[in-house]
Amino acid sequence: MLNNIGLPGLLLIAVVVLVLFGRGKISSLMGEVGKGITAFKKGVTDGTKELDDASAMTETEAEEDRAKVQDKV
Repeated sequence: MLNNIGLPGLLLIAVVVLVLFGRGKISSLMGEVGKGITAFKKGVTDGTKELDDASAMTETEAEEDRAKVQDKV
């Protein structure tokens, strides 16, 4: 169904959306979409950083445990 939409069809859809919602409403909507994408990227970055910190912490604890065992021997 959507495979048959060409450039003229997309332009017609864009004009209809612009007429229905107006330039201001579409502009504010795109601004909100941009903020959402930015927040999502920040969340992914923060999550990755937390995972990296947790794995580094685990490696540090493992090294400390090995050092304690070797000190006892």
